[in-house]
Amino acid sequence: MNPISRRAFLRLAAAGAAIPWLPWPGEAVNALPTGAAPRPVEAPWFPSRLHAFVWRNWSLTPVERLAQVVGAKPQHILDLGASMGLPPPPRITADQQRRSYITVIRRNWHLLPYDQLLMLLGWTEAQLAFTLREDDFLFAKLGNLKPRCEPLTYEPPDAAVADRVRAIAGIVREEFGNDAGRSRDPLFGFVTDLSAVARSAAPTRRESGSTFSPRFCYSYFALYGDPLLETETDPYPDGYLARLAAAGVDGVWLQALLHKLAPFPWDTARSTGWEQRLQNLKRLVARARRHGIGVWLYLNEPRALPLAFFDSRPHMKGVVESDHAALCTSDAGVQKFLTDAVATICRAVPDLAGFFTITASENLTSCWSHHRGAACPRCGKRSPSDVIAEVNTLFADGIRRAGAGSRLIVWDWGWKDEWAEPIIQKLPSDAALMSVSEWSIPICRGGVDSVVGEYSLSTIGPGPRAKRHWELARRRGMKIVAKIQAGNTWELSAVPYIPAVANAAQHAANLREAHVDGLMLGWTLGGYPSPNLEVVAEVGRGADPDTAMNAVARRRFGQTLAPLVVAAWREFSAAFSEFPFHVGLLYHGPMQVGPANPLWTEPTGYKSTMVGFPYDDLNGWRAVYPPETFIGQFNKMADGFDAAIARLKTAVPRPTPALAAELRVAEAAAIHFRSTANQARFLVARDRRDTAEQQRALADEIALARRLYAIQTRDSRIGFEASNHYYYVPLDLVEKVINCRWLAERLK
Repeated sequence: MNPISRRAFLRLAAAGAAIPWLPWPGEAVNALPTGAAPRPVEAPWFPSRLHAFVWRNWSLTPVERLAQVVGAKPQHILDLGASMGLPPPPRITADQQRRSYITVIRRNWHLLPYDQLLMLLGWTEAQLAFTLREDDFLFAKLGNLKPRCEPLTYEPPDAAVADRVRAIAGIVREEFGNDAGRSRDPLFGFVTDLSAVARSAAPTRRESGSTFSPRFCYSYFALYGDPLLETETDPYPDGYLARLAAAGVDGVWLQALLHKLAPFPWDTARSTGWEQRLQNLKRLVARARRHGIGVWLYLNEPRALPLAFFDSRPHMKGVVESDHAALCTSDAGVQKFLTDAVATICRAVPDLAGFFTITASENLTSCWSHHRGAACPRCGKRSPSDVIAEVNTLFADGIRRAGAGSRLIVWDWGWKDEWAEPIIQKLPSDAALMSVSEWSIPICRGGVDSVVGEYSLSTIGPGPRAKRHWELARRRGMKIVAKIQAGNTWELSAVPYIPAVANAAQHAANLREAHVDGLMLGWTLGGYPSPNLEVVAEVGRGADPDTAMNAVARRRFGQTLAPLVVAAWREFSAAFSEFPFHVGLLYHGPMQVGPANPLWTEPTGYKSTMVGFPYDDLNGWRAVYPPETFIGQFNKMADGFDAAIARLKTAVPRPTPALAAELRVAEAAAIHFRSTANQARFLVARDRRDTAEQQRALADEIALARRLYAIQTRDSRIGFEASNHYYYVPLDLVEKVINCRWLAERLK
């Protein structure tokens, strides 16, 4: 599960709020959650909800499926799309549909009721329920609610909408020509590029002598939910593994659900397919080893179960949250399951690199995982440190029982400060302790004091919390691991990496000086084989930051261009160090969606959700920063990026393909920063009824949307992140222009 959701779940749990849990697939109940059911947010720049539905699904779902959902004929859908100026729909492959389901769910959340959404996806209720629960807390990203959408039925457009349809078509052709939404690099084109095994490429570089091992990251394009059963979408194809190895990576990770990788003793139906998953894992481990890469599994266990499960097993029932309860780890049977399951995995896959754990956050697992253990009749008599250390010890016992060489990394995420020392004292000494490197570093941005939590490439660690916990672990003879975000962060995840390469290099150098043993290079984001990863690897082999950056730049861009690129990386890093960090801003700001986020003349009334829907919730976006400071800091970052880009373009008017790709990433980042400031400007002006300023902000957003459209249609990496899929597609940027021009007309 994604750390963006941990804080919200932890905060809800601490406040005693009901946390929306979903039943497991196969349960004989309607599993689809609803939460609140407010009116959906409308898109009045379209003449009808049907027009919005056709537009937003045009490039993602085949026309035949769209027609089926609304009870139309395919030709009706084609005619309606053409009337808005859309070109014939692109060929949409089965692989694209498999990889884009989160994008499809998100863009139809305010358009369709559940039954039509299921028809659009071609899924069962159980499939969607599992996805909303297990695919990175997707329901939380969607706001823990389902808007009250009425059924959508096709009706022939009438004369009342004709003028508006013609206006949309005119804008599309005027601004984007006759091929709006067509991409030179189709959606997910990067998957093909990264997966290809180069015929004439040099063998994978297996550099030795690195200070850091493991150096592991997540796939740039894996499907998160059940990757070991989804054989059609390989999370780590050989070409991609080779590229990661060449970038200095020696490990990759996947989510592991114990009941899906080993028999669940109380209900074996829950474990259906576990043998096949282990076979697939074994094959992946063998392939990865050929590239010098180990495979790690993420454990957040044991998972909570529906209350009905405990009717005949009250002795196993722990803390209750909503309609689920913890599988109490103070029970001997539960303890045996945890140890046996890990041993089963290790025996089946003896070359598995190891496991890393989260034991005080994410899903409800042990009774103390959401800091509520006092509510359990057994764990309430025990300290949090006893329970959390015991869970990790049970995992370690499973590894030892199997006689495997797998290792255990214990992550201190979510531990209260006062818990850390007693937990560390009770951990197995052969485990490693992992801490977020930049956690608790105090900062001042724009005159506002704040403290870094995690996910900061703008702040260079290590910080006091990590240092304190590492020292406690060292005294016990344990290895120490730093969790960083070398490539990108939730500060901006819609680009494959943030080219603040100097910051990544200096962070790695600081960790080398701190004698850190290993690095987790990123959560679900940051797995693109980027210059950032390469620089971290160079520093790990002993280079200073400047030497490392120059070596990587020469390798990527050649001897002549290298000094120019390194200078730009330094400028990007300095500009990015102005990011107005606060965890609330990080998760709720519009940075990920950028200019694709629509604007409205009146408040929507919706609160922003974590990297899901920014809406128009300026107060949610800015956290502790006053509006003017929020706007100023994002403009300051955009100014710094734009200046560096301009200098590089002036020095190299005809960039090589490699440099052109680097410039696209940097320019896309600058556009996202500028758009974040623009949207805030518009909302401040809307509150003040300042029409002239609103018009200026709209004009700027139109320009930014057009620029980003030109970049994304040439580079399929832009707008994508593994656990959120595409935040936007090119037609969303076309829609933003339509949205802004419609608003501008109304403001007149």
